[in-house]
Amino acid sequence: VQLLESGGDLVQPGGSLRLSCAISGNIASIAAMAWFRQAPGKQRELVASFTNSGSTEYANSVKGRFTISRDNTKNTLDLQMLSLKPEDTAVYYCNADFFRGGLPYESWGQGTQVTVSS
Repeated sequence: VQLLESGGDLVQPGGSLRLSCAISGNIASIAAMAWFRQAPGKQRELVASFTNSGSTEYANSVKGRFTISRDNTKNTLDLQMLSLKPEDTAVYYCNADFFRGGLPYESWGQGTQVTVSS
């Protein structure tokens, strides 16, 4: 499974962005996907997750502002971000948990930079 993020940009506080993660490879093997982020000097943290059953979870810091969704026709995982705050500034990574030969693996994208600043 290969992942490629896009959509990161510089945006003013209160603005919005939509990140997209293009998925390729053995897509049928994917069990769950997620968006993580890592700010300078901080650990990588989970932002939002999406399972094959359609259930979603969000970090408390983004609930009500971010929406994760998966488009199976385009093979993408998207993250709609509204009401952005300076503390949302980070590199955002797409993640997939998948199985190969019955064993669990995970894949990461290279990341896309989101900067929220006036």
